[in-house]
Amino acid sequence: MKKIVIGLSGGMDSATLLGLLLEQGYSVTCCSFQYGSKHMEYESEAAERIVQFYQEQGFDVSLHTFDLSASFKGFDSALLKHGAEIPEGHYESENMKATVVPGRNLIFASLMAGLAESIGVESIALGVHSGNHHIYPDCRPEFVSALHQVVQASSDGKVGITTPLLHLDKTGILEIGYKLQPNVPYHLTRTCYKDQPLSCGKCGSCSERLEAFANINKKDPIEYD
Repeated sequence: MKKIVIGLSGGMDSATLLGLLLEQGYSVTCCSFQYGSKHMEYESEAAERIVQFYQEQGFDVSLHTFDLSASFKGFDSALLKHGAEIPEGHYESENMKATVVPGRNLIFASLMAGLAESIGVESIALGVHSGNHHIYPDCRPEFVSALHQVVQASSDGKVGITTPLLHLDKTGILEIGYKLQPNVPYHLTRTCYKDQPLSCGKCGSCSERLEAFANINKKDPIEYD
């Protein structure tokens, strides 16, 4: 069986990535990162629920958690618990740049690549997509291309990177998710950036999600505050 290591935040993008790779016959090791974000508790719970959902469907999937909370304490980002308030508004608004966590995907991918090499897996997958390109530099094609080269060089060619969603927006991602069997369990996912049990429906991340569901004429299956 083909094996792969992926990042699973608990959001709809990485959940779709997981569902897609499982349908393609992969055995998937999911990586969840606790790094002191405001929504970390809810993201972590979502990742666990998603993995359990697919395990109960008979798929070969497991979850590996990295605790990086102490490592990110000096980082400046509104997404982190010690940072400023999460901005509200459209997800492509300039104020959403406050949610950038410097080096986050570089750090996450390095750890995933190290784990993959350690357990004999040849590829890692990231759920980055085109909706993130404007705000987040570590989601852009040029970053992914450079990262692939670095990971290959670091692992002596043993590990590479794949990004199946790179040129899709959230609408396209949902369209894929609802074609998969089983459908991606979007009711189990967490997208909101705020530190509260119910998603706010107002931050850029919620805005992007709600817009995507509206674009495919479906009701978002999660509750909002």
